[in-house]
Amino acid sequence: MIALEELKSRIAAAVSGAQVEIIPNPSLANQPSILLDGPHARAVARFLRDEPDLAFDYASNVTGVDWPERVIKEKIKVKKETGGVVSETEETIERKTPACLEVVYHLYSMALRHGPLVVRLRTGDRQNDVALPSLTPVWRSCEFQEREVFDLFGVIFQGHHDLRRLLMWEGFKDHPMRKDYVAPDDYEYEPTPHDQTLERARRHYPQEAAQS
Repeated sequence: MIALEELKSRIAAAVSGAQVEIIPNPSLANQPSILLDGPHARAVARFLRDEPDLAFDYASNVTGVDWPERVIKEKIKVKKETGGVVSETEETIERKTPACLEVVYHLYSMALRHGPLVVRLRTGDRQNDVALPSLTPVWRSCEFQEREVFDLFGVIFQGHHDLRRLLMWEGFKDHPMRKDYVAPDDYEYEPTPHDQTLERARRHYPQEAAQS
């Protein structure tokens, strides 16, 4: 498969204004990904699908991530000159990344039999700027999976033709996969709670009912 640095250059040349960042992966899998900016994400997706030697025609998996504010440590190379001698050393810098929601797409080419290419999109924040372009118009297999991310994380997929809850019922408040989600003491669909739900629900029962 094409190297990500080359892919980044080709995207920049094909989609004017597109911003692409390569995200390293320090795990044993060592599977880096590309981060796209929202305004150009759908145009880049079409390029990835339609370019003959890329032909990423299948989105196999769409997942959500809730990122809190983080401090990321990065190693950079720094050149120093001492006594006329230039040496290169590594320094560790820290940078803060704001809290956001992220959507991760795994793309494959069924025609050319390569992949996955991991593509990421990030919202502006977790509360007020949670909209991203839907990639369902490019890959139909994203339809239900984007609905699941909307349901559980709260990402609004603009351009999705049927964006509604998939696992939770209509009218359910909040998004259960958010890291700050607090489960209610009882659920409207469970008139006879049991186990852990029953223990939480007892706090709201009259005293005589709790003792029976």
